[in-house]
Amino acid sequence: MSDEYTRPSGGRGDNGRTSVNARQLWTGGAATALVAALIGLVAVVVLRGVLGIPVLGPSRYGTLGDVSTARLCLFAALAALLATALIHLLLVTTPRPNLFFGWIVALITVAVAVRPFTTDAALQTQVASCALNVVIGLAIGTLVTGVASGASRPRG
Repeated sequence: MSDEYTRPSGGRGDNGRTSVNARQLWTGGAATALVAALIGLVAVVVLRGVLGIPVLGPSRYGTLGDVSTARLCLFAALAALLATALIHLLLVTTPRPNLFFGWIVALITVAVAVRPFTTDAALQTQVASCALNVVIGLAIGTLVTGVASGASRPRG
């Protein structure tokens, strides 16, 4: 199986085809997953340990929190891999894939970011959780977009 896929580009002046290096795209997606998970871990340590804000559970669970911290890191990594799958699909099927990808990631990030405000946690916890989710969403969106740009080229 080849690591390259092509799609029609919709008349951009190239020859109507774009090449996607799947190996490069997915290794970048895996690296993004690691970064997203680490952002979650570092943010929890800073928020809980340095700022004393009990995100992801009561303060009695200490600086690293409980299993919720591991779940956040796992979900952040999974979100990065799903974003990679989405951009791959868009690159091989859709004109202007980065435009659609940006909108999808932004809307999902907003939905996840406002979720803490539906809980009965303290306002500082809600705001900190919202900010944490926004940072993870921004990292995933920008890193995957950058990786996709590097892994796709017009064919001449």
